Amino acid sequence: MKAILSLTFISFFILLIGCSTQSEKVDVEQEIEAILKQLTLKEKVDLCHAQSKFSTKGVARLGIPEIWMSDGPHGVRAEIAWDSWDQLGWTNDSCTAFPALTCLAASFNEKLSYKYGKAIGEEARYRKKEVLLAPGINIYRTPLNGRNFEYMGEDPYLASKMVVPYVKGVQGNGVAACVKHFALNNQEKWRGHINVNISERALREIYLPAHKASVIEGGAWAIMGAYNKFRGQHCCHNEELNNKILKGEWGFDGVVISDWGGVHDTKEAALYGMDMEMGTWTDGLHKTKYNAYDNYHLAMPFYEKIKNGEIDESVVDDKVRRILRLMYRTCLNKERPLGSFATQEHFNTAREIAQEGIVLLKNENNFFPINPEAKLKIAVIGHNATHPMTIGGGSSELKTHHEISPLEGIKARFKNAEILYSMGYSAGIGKWWTELPSPYNADSLKTEALKVAKEADLVLFIGGLNKNLHQDSEGTDRKSLNLSYGQDELIEELNKVNEKVGVILVTGNAVAMPWINQVDAVLQTWYLGSEAGNAIADVISGDVNPSGKLPFTFPVRLEDNGAISFGELSYPGDSINQYYKEDIYVGYRWHETKNIKPLFAFGFGLSYSDFEIKESKISKKQFSSGEKLIVNCTVSNTGTIDGAEVVQVYIGKVNSKVDRAVKELKGFKKVFVKGNNDELVSVTIDIDELAFWNEEIDGWELEKGEYFIAIGNSSDNISTQIPFEVN
Repeated sequence: MKAILSLTFISFFILLIGCSTQSEKVDVEQEIEAILKQLTLKEKVDLCHAQSKFSTKGVARLGIPEIWMSDGPHGVRAEIAWDSWDQLGWTNDSCTAFPALTCLAASFNEKLSYKYGKAIGEEARYRKKEVLLAPGINIYRTPLNGRNFEYMGEDPYLASKMVVPYVKGVQGNGVAACVKHFALNNQEKWRGHINVNISERALREIYLPAHKASVIEGGAWAIMGAYNKFRGQHCCHNEELNNKILKGEWGFDGVVISDWGGVHDTKEAALYGMDMEMGTWTDGLHKTKYNAYDNYHLAMPFYEKIKNGEIDESVVDDKVRRILRLMYRTCLNKERPLGSFATQEHFNTAREIAQEGIVLLKNENNFFPINPEAKLKIAVIGHNATHPMTIGGGSSELKTHHEISPLEGIKARFKNAEILYSMGYSAGIGKWWTELPSPYNADSLKTEALKVAKEADLVLFIGGLNKNLHQDSEGTDRKSLNLSYGQDELIEELNKVNEKVGVILVTGNAVAMPWINQVDAVLQTWYLGSEAGNAIADVISGDVNPSGKLPFTFPVRLEDNGAISFGELSYPGDSINQYYKEDIYVGYRWHETKNIKPLFAFGFGLSYSDFEIKESKISKKQFSSGEKLIVNCTVSNTGTIDGAEVVQVYIGKVNSKVDRAVKELKGFKKVFVKGNNDELVSVTIDIDELAFWNEEIDGWELEKGEYFIAIGNSSDNISTQIPFEVN
């Protein structure tokens, strides 16, 4: 009777604590300890592993709920079957598809990142998810990584600043953001076992800052381990990453969740920081008498090792504390809002992000904007004009309420124009795990496209990549920097039959452009989600002045990329090991240090207006650790069209005692300026962020001496350079 009363009390107390407000200041940690004492060893272990494809067990007798999760970074995935990857076929799980995170990063707008996180968090909350498996923040190391489109670019400072508001926006809904993939998951080829060898300095300066910011500044409640190995151990149970850095140095008090199938050893998972194991067996309920979920590494094998004394029970207790803490923040938090789903407000947010992330790369002869009222004959050529981009791509695939194609958006906005469409090329009917031949004849498609183009006043070629195998997709890397399906040749042929050609690229990665000097305009549009076509039409019609900036460098040739330049051991490795031989020189750092001219530089992006950054000055000329450097400047819109510019602040060290990049991004601010007007801009930089990782002392060191600050609107377009000293 005593035991029954005790259990009933705990169940009641969980409910009571869940309903209490912050003002009551209930000591959640004490309640976690009280619950922990009531759990059996089996119940503790059961909390540490999956019970289905996307959920973990609760403890029914104590009222402890299950935890439900969902992909992904760009929208809440359709409901998935208990034990397979099949969709359940619900009629009420069609979400808002938000733009890919490359697009968000290209906006250089932290406020927009918060709106993104808040909106996607509302959708996850409405769908009763405790954990959203997002955002992705792995650094863009090579343009061949099939999953780059899910991430926030090549620069650790940009990714750090953009991830924090996203996390806060999601978690304001009582939904945990699960930041991924920790760490060094920078390619898909051999991702399950490739062992990354990297200097401690490159690890700390390039690949960890965004993760650190998500934890320390963003307060992330969950982190997802990566598939790959780091210094010989799988990242999902890596002593250095999880215990020393994440939970030790950074004080992470949340849950480390495995990537699906990322756990390989029971004892390592138990001791090296893994808290919740997901997806190790892909068909949970086997055709055997045993439940496969009980055979996970952190299931019965974990239980047996604790029972026989091989692993101390305090190990599982730490994991359970973290899991219960996650519950108090999510499913046991009765104060969290109810959420909302596929609302007009969310579609508007998706459209706004898409508008601000689109990057105008070239615009000769004022090709864009095109007058939407003009009676033109416009040839729209290319499979990507109609090809859906929310499906495929792996875990980021979405079942969306609607997806406006570029062709639909153009037709809706250019009502007075005659729109002639021709496919031009076919991306086939492949998916991210397979590749099937196209049902169309390539020569016939090209012939028809050239015929249509010849009749038109201008041509809009809409091509790029897609979510198929060896394109922008989970599970495989790209095979080439060039466009597939004969697109490069088709663009050159189109230019021969029509002298007015604009290219609209739909990609999540850099591509080669051997035709760049032949076309009038190039617009980089990313994967834009539900409102893709509307956002593209907004920009090409001039309703929206483009303001996006590239979050990564476009090389002229694949060999110009730092990782690629060192040969196969650097990328993709020898199938067992790989070595990050470019070290800290990633992206623009490599191009500038080695004096390799890019096709388009990091931070580059044109506007329909003209901007001038002038009257730049800094708060003083000498600084010490702990101080702030303030940059003030004036941004002038010298054109007549309202628009936005991104002030980018880079800092370099003169005569450094260690190798350094020429300069590094340390501040930015997006400012909207009306035509023929000025706006004052202020950017604050923490002097301590100029420190480098000193491997001799295994810590950060702020080097004394002369530095310079470089202010501009891209990494290769600096308007002012000012010296200063750190003493």
